[in-house]
Amino acid sequence: MDTILVTGGNGFIGSTFIEMVFETKKAKNVINIDKLTYCANKKANKQFKNYKLIKEDINNVFDALKGKERSIDYIFHFAAESHVDNSISGPEPFVHSNVNGTFKMVEFAKSFDIPIVVVSTDEVYGSLSYEDPSSVETDILKPSSVYSSTKASADLIALSYYHTFRTNVKVTRCCNNYGFNQFDEKLLPKILTNLKQGKKIPVYGDGKNVREWIDARDHSEAIWMVAEKGQPGEIYNIGTSDERSNIELVRGILELWGAGEDTIKFVEDRKGHDIRYSLNCNKITHELGWIPKHGNVMDYLEEAISQIKTP
Repeated sequence: MDTILVTGGNGFIGSTFIEMVFETKKAKNVINIDKLTYCANKKANKQFKNYKLIKEDINNVFDALKGKERSIDYIFHFAAESHVDNSISGPEPFVHSNVNGTFKMVEFAKSFDIPIVVVSTDEVYGSLSYEDPSSVETDILKPSSVYSSTKASADLIALSYYHTFRTNVKVTRCCNNYGFNQFDEKLLPKILTNLKQGKKIPVYGDGKNVREWIDARDHSEAIWMVAEKGQPGEIYNIGTSDERSNIELVRGILELWGAGEDTIKFVEDRKGHDIRYSLNCNKITHELGWIPKHGNVMDYLEEAISQIKTP
């Protein structure tokens, strides 16, 4: 591809994706539209020559990209409010960015006949029990939080553009991402930051909530494969089967750090806290040939802790 448009490219996953695109020469030019909110990495992507940042809300995409529309070969839509706790304390920005913003992006894609991948989350499937089978792409959506509800709404709006207008829309749904340079509000960087500062590690409830984990580089490569090989109007789960309870993860980190369990502080559970997410990824594996390459979350944590402790 010559030129791609990325939304939310200063976020953790979006910037990882842009780095992958340039390092593997998948596209010559990247335009990134990002309004640079509190969690944006403002230093991201500046090392790349053919990179352009447009500081703007995606709801203003038509004005922000006026005159550039015909140069764009593909859209990768990452931009979203994503922190569940924030969606509980202040829901309105999630509707603005995740619902209205996605509507504007697929409308822009339709208007200029540009294919688009809409990046979503496993949380749209809702909570599973410990015994339930992993979620498949055809499962009924049962989002629990404002965050996941806005992402489910975005998915449905995006897919409606394929069914109604034949816009080339594809949706990906991924599990929890990890990697270097993730914003501190997320679980793993928060734990590591607290350990560095000698603080307690807060764990919601009993810590038995289960999440599936993926390296953001694997996620990025999967998204590109969906763009290249996936079918319009289809959904692709992206996961690894690396499922761990929060308390199992925290105890593993403490062991790597050399800290005791007295470092754990159990706190009041999050409102509406889902028990488990798990993705069945047979579709992307069998149809597109994607498999993760970068190990598991404990491999990453061992490396991250080693870097922190090495003078």
